[in-house]
Amino acid sequence: MTSIARIEWFLVPPRWLFVRVETSDGVVGWGEASLEGFAEAVAGALEHIKDRLIGHDPDRIEDAWQMCHRLGFYRGGPVLMSAISGIDQALWDIKGQRLGVPVWQMLGGKVRDRVDVYAWIGGDRPADVAEAAARRKAQGFRAIKMNGTEDLGWLDSPSRLAEPVERLRLVRETGMDAGIDFHGRVHRPMARQLVHALEPLGPLFIEEPLTSEHPEAIAQLAGQTHVPLALGERLYSRWDFKRLFEMGAVDIIQPDLSHAGGISEVRRIAAMAEAYDVAVAPHCPLGPLALAACMQIAIATPNFVIQEMSLGIHYNRADADLATYLEDDSVFAIENGSVAALTGPGLGVRINEARVREAARDPHRWRNPAWRGPDGALREW
Repeated sequence: MTSIARIEWFLVPPRWLFVRVETSDGVVGWGEASLEGFAEAVAGALEHIKDRLIGHDPDRIEDAWQMCHRLGFYRGGPVLMSAISGIDQALWDIKGQRLGVPVWQMLGGKVRDRVDVYAWIGGDRPADVAEAAARRKAQGFRAIKMNGTEDLGWLDSPSRLAEPVERLRLVRETGMDAGIDFHGRVHRPMARQLVHALEPLGPLFIEEPLTSEHPEAIAQLAGQTHVPLALGERLYSRWDFKRLFEMGAVDIIQPDLSHAGGISEVRRIAAMAEAYDVAVAPHCPLGPLALAACMQIAIATPNFVIQEMSLGIHYNRADADLATYLEDDSVFAIENGSVAALTGPGLGVRINEARVREAARDPHRWRNPAWRGPDGALREW
């Protein structure tokens, strides 16, 4: 019987963690377990998972998922679920290669031929957004996302709201649709004001208007605006999303396939969302394996709407961008705001293993910055 013979992981620039699973008959699958700022913790969780899965049948993906999730007694959370995500993606990649079909074919087949995408502009402290939006338009994008604000006080001057409104106006004048990410930086006393100020300019959506531990306040905010509210990068399982659905607190969910249990769990979360007429737009400011996994979900999921793409995102580097570790980056070619359905077996991308191993010789230690206000108090990044 074929079994899982080897599990490895690689911390590669700019801030990613790739997982490699090899079977006893030599089939290799790749996944991405990137958890920004906590890669070392995920590597520790993978050590635990490795003890469980060596010798396991790679075709039993759901059984492997359940073992990793349930048998450690402590469940959920970003670290464990990110580790499971990388393994899950790799096992789907292996199964697709063994059968000679893309993962989406095993999820019921295509419901669309192309996947709408958007890209980031503006950085952590957004600036020059009109020029950046124009460059994205020239690359073939029709939509972008940018941070709504720089750091913001729990209660700040109303004058601080003028800058995000002006930035959105400039971007909209380029003809681009724009999602606005509050990034959890905006607390309740300011969130309602900022959503109200942006609404007349027609944002595509507002992301993380508040952090996800405040579903009651998000539901109240949803009842006060016509702008679609998006949320979910800091939720890690169907159980985390359940309360948001029941409260009617969100219009678009954004589970991250490298944080929320991989293809298996995000497929279940998306099906739950469909029952509440909620759209799916997976979070993915990460690497090519995460994006390939997202594409498999997008191609096979009716309530999918748009996919985040990390091409040239401000977290990347010239020597470590979306295509750096790929053998062929044409699979993510953008045309008129969308990417064609991936057709290769498994995840549909080919990783340059030699390049990954070379990059992992100097593993990254990426950390997000610590921001403080004028009074010295910590602010959300």
